[in-house]
Amino acid sequence: MATLFLVRHGRTRANVDGLLAGWTPGVGLDETGVRQAETLGTRLSTIPLARIVTSPLERCRQTAAAITALEGRPPAVIEDRLGEVRYGDWEGRALKQLAKEPLWKVVQQHPSGVTFPGDGGESLRSMADRAVEAIREWDARIEAEEGPDAIWVALSHGDVIKAIVADALGLHLDQFQRIIVDPCSVSVLRYTPLRSFVVRVNDTGGDLAALVPPRRKRRRSRRTASESDAVVGGGTGAGGGGGG
Repeated sequence: MATLFLVRHGRTRANVDGLLAGWTPGVGLDETGVRQAETLGTRLSTIPLARIVTSPLERCRQTAAAITALEGRPPAVIEDRLGEVRYGDWEGRALKQLAKEPLWKVVQQHPSGVTFPGDGGESLRSMADRAVEAIREWDARIEAEEGPDAIWVALSHGDVIKAIVADALGLHLDQFQRIIVDPCSVSVLRYTPLRSFVVRVNDTGGDLAALVPPRRKRRRSRRTASESDAVVGGGTGAGGGGGG
């Protein structure tokens, strides 16, 4: 199975100011965000990456640039379906003001029922559907083209990543607010024919090299059931074996 490193962009001034940036043009990384992206690039420097796919928004493209700048990296590919939620009339407003809106409680407690107001406002359900569809399509394509040992990176936004992780965990979208995704954090997913595995969530400093799966001694023409099986007892860690 391919391995997905799901990355949120680095910090922006809008994050610091408590603004809901959405698709507002010109929202790039601040100084801290640039440093976070550079650190991420260093963390990924020993990881062989087959593909880098990113949201079209500037803050994600800037974060991706810190990865593609390293020698031998593939160029980033834009995927519109990984773009931020279209927050409609909420876009650009202060979160402390939005918290007073009646819709705020619905966003917190019943997000699957939310459609953001105004022209172009998107439902959180639609966002989740298009993001999960994009991730699963790219993962299947990359594994088919590059093999089951392929590792790839997708860069997106907080609510989008939370929705993707919730899907991988088998959670209803109404539970996605329980997941935390910090700026420049890495969440690691693997998809198999029978289930998805969530290997790591919201990692901002761990050893990513430990997540590279061991090379197979030979290619198998057919999948086995064990690829989709969870290790009973918990296993020995990344790439490890039995439980107990």
